[in-house]
Amino acid sequence: MERLKSGAKSLGLSLNARQLEQFQIYYEELKSWNQQVNLTAITDYDGVQVKHFLDSLTVVPALGWVNPDGLNVLDLGTGAGLPGIPLKILLPGIRLVLLEATAKKTAFLRHVCGRLGLAGIEIAVGRSETLAHEEKYRARFDLVLARAVAALPVLVEMALPFCNVGGRFIAWKKGDITVELERARKAIALMGGRLGEVKLVDLPELDDRRCLVVIDKIAPTPERYPRRPGMPEKRPIG
Repeated sequence: MERLKSGAKSLGLSLNARQLEQFQIYYEELKSWNQQVNLTAITDYDGVQVKHFLDSLTVVPALGWVNPDGLNVLDLGTGAGLPGIPLKILLPGIRLVLLEATAKKTAFLRHVCGRLGLAGIEIAVGRSETLAHEEKYRARFDLVLARAVAALPVLVEMALPFCNVGGRFIAWKKGDITVELERARKAIALMGGRLGEVKLVDLPELDDRRCLVVIDKIAPTPERYPRRPGMPEKRPIG
């Protein structure tokens, strides 16, 4: 895990021996399960270290909290557990919910969390448009994360209802997102959000114009949102 260790150091993060061991186990399980379950197109050792693990950890400088212990975090559309599991390995004190709609992927998530010895993780199975209306999840999270899930206007409608007022939603993006940001402004305002910043990811290991879109939750989301499953994608706000 030398490439991960080196890249984390560039972010100002230090990974101890146990954490590096956990990342190694995570990689091995990911590669093994991927032969039967379509978890990721990236399976080579260096690629997973950089494009999955390190990329997941780039969120840490954008968190804005001095002490993350006890932070309620939701990983929306987590897939193979990214970025949630890498963040949990680094910051074991967070309380993490991994949200995934595909049953085969949730089986992997349960298995790998057990193998890694991670506590304080819940795996929520279902569509975000449905779960966001449940009292257990609505407006319950300090931080909602979404990596490689959907276009920003769609993501905003699916993610911000989970955020509590004062919380934050962070989305991973690549390339020129000027138009995407402009199209998302109406949805951001309607969902009770405010664009905080677009934080560029400046790492030599990740040279494809990656950035983090940080949206602060400043007001409650109207009860009717998100709309029924499929509607945010079919008819994006704005």
